[in-house]
Amino acid sequence: MKTIPYRRKINYYETDRMNIVHHSNYARYLEESRMDFMRQVGISYDDLEEKGIVIPVLELHDQYIKSLTFGDEIEIQISLIKLTAVRFKMKYEIINIATGEVVHKAETAHCFVEPGLVPLNLKKHFPEVYEVFEKYLEPEEN
Repeated sequence: MKTIPYRRKINYYETDRMNIVHHSNYARYLEESRMDFMRQVGISYDDLEEKGIVIPVLELHDQYIKSLTFGDEIEIQISLIKLTAVRFKMKYEIINIATGEVVHKAETAHCFVEPGLVPLNLKKHFPEVYEVFEKYLEPEEN
């Protein structure tokens, strides 16, 4: 199953003195798109936290290809590329809408934990949530 790519416009405060988006903002863009993905598939972070499920970031890998500047409009294509009972991995491509070029690629890895940071087997304890994630798992690339 697919979701609609997340779109946003680059704000002035996200740029540096060279009018280029500061690298620290990319983690925010990825998080925004991840929250949007979760919303689209019917899982809100608020609902997960009410159930006692917390999803910290374990890894973040960025590849900066081209710069973004103030006013650029971007689209973030996100996909779930790995899922286990305790962990998952997301892949992102940020595209400059005006040029159609991929300007950034990234991957994040996450785990499911209880509020005390104890690993949580989502498949065992919350199978209905696991099944939603499973529906959006992309087939592995060769």
